[in-house]
Amino acid sequence: METLSVKVGDVMIGSRFPIVPQTMCNTHTSDVEATVGQCRRMAAAGSGLIRITCPGLQDVPHMKEIRDRLRAEGITTPLVADIHFSSETAIAVAPYVEKVRINPGNFAKEHEKACSQLSRLLEVCKENGTAIRIGLNHGSLGERITSLYGNTPLAMAEAAMEWLRLCDGNGFDNVVVSLKSSNTLVMVEAYRILASKMKEWGKVYPVHVGVTEAGNGDSGRIKSCVGISTLLEEGIGNTIRVSLTEDPVNEIPVAKYLADRYDGKITSSIVSKQYSEDGKKVIATYEAPSRERLIEDLSCDFGKALLDRTIDEVEFRGSYLDEKGEKTDIAAEGFGEYLADELLQACRRRFYKPEYIACPGCGRTMYDLQEAFEAVKKRTSHLKDVVIAVMGCIVNGPGEMADADWGYVGEGGHKVSIYKGKTPVLRHVPDTEAVDRLVELIDADSK
Repeated sequence: METLSVKVGDVMIGSRFPIVPQTMCNTHTSDVEATVGQCRRMAAAGSGLIRITCPGLQDVPHMKEIRDRLRAEGITTPLVADIHFSSETAIAVAPYVEKVRINPGNFAKEHEKACSQLSRLLEVCKENGTAIRIGLNHGSLGERITSLYGNTPLAMAEAAMEWLRLCDGNGFDNVVVSLKSSNTLVMVEAYRILASKMKEWGKVYPVHVGVTEAGNGDSGRIKSCVGISTLLEEGIGNTIRVSLTEDPVNEIPVAKYLADRYDGKITSSIVSKQYSEDGKKVIATYEAPSRERLIEDLSCDFGKALLDRTIDEVEFRGSYLDEKGEKTDIAAEGFGEYLADELLQACRRRFYKPEYIACPGCGRTMYDLQEAFEAVKKRTSHLKDVVIAVMGCIVNGPGEMADADWGYVGEGGHKVSIYKGKTPVLRHVPDTEAVDRLVELIDADSK
């Protein structure tokens, strides 16, 4: 998809340039030393952009100090300030970063105020050469949009178009747009609608793609590769993030794999595939150089076909090289079946275990998110047909887990709220007790 070109520091984003992988710090922004240290590791790992949360005006000086220290060390990776709720913070931080990410759903309480503040922000960005990302999330669209279109992929695309037109009306084109969801079907449909609407309008902005709150481990990687690769195969996507509830540096190799694959630098390790007579089942014989590469390849090879329902089943055979460089049979100990189950679940075709929604964490997270997520998974892995969300904070938590049956949301101060659907049923639970309370509620409800 041909797009405009956007300049973010010394990085160019758009259809004329390579796909840009990025990630986000999960340190507290006020902890400058920790954030600078994490940025060093991200830059060394190959992140093309680094996003850092900027919760309020008090964090603007920290953002400036982080940037100044990195630049003094010769690290030129562009920084993106992540803004929620405080439009004044967006305006204040814009001179000190290369890009500002804003969420139209919570940029300002009133639409007229939001439009006015956006105009102010764009003027500051023009003066300082700062780019903007219009970043919408499924579940945090705002009442005005959802009252018109519901909480739907169409609503996400319509909200994005509204804000892109506002940027255009202000004579500002240094804009990237994103529409994220933890649900791969919702995410893919939203981006497809947006791409169609931008083409019809006659002005196509670069797109940042990702599956938000994808989780961790194999599941998070498979879900991310499914959603992102489906869009990249259609020419939708110029910069990407793989959101994992892990050390954020772990996101970068997966994002680089996706960028390299769809920039034509690498190909799949698949060696053959055979279809059933009706074409609905595929048997694939891989020869993969590693376990992770196998997971990435098969997710990209068959994710789109499963999402679009052109196939219904997959079976994986062949081998991959383990950490010692020895061949391991994919079918051994049920690994091939496990991969098929994970892929079908990521594509929302069949659920063999709980569906987990978990954010990667950021500077707004006030508890050990990774530890809590692992504890929740361990205690609930026996369940089926249930969606459980583990969210770092209230900024996107309640909205992003709109599809969840149960939610575990950080409040700050080592306290947690537990949700049943969209309703908080327990508040201010100490994080040392919260997993127990969540499991007790799920067990009681199932009985």
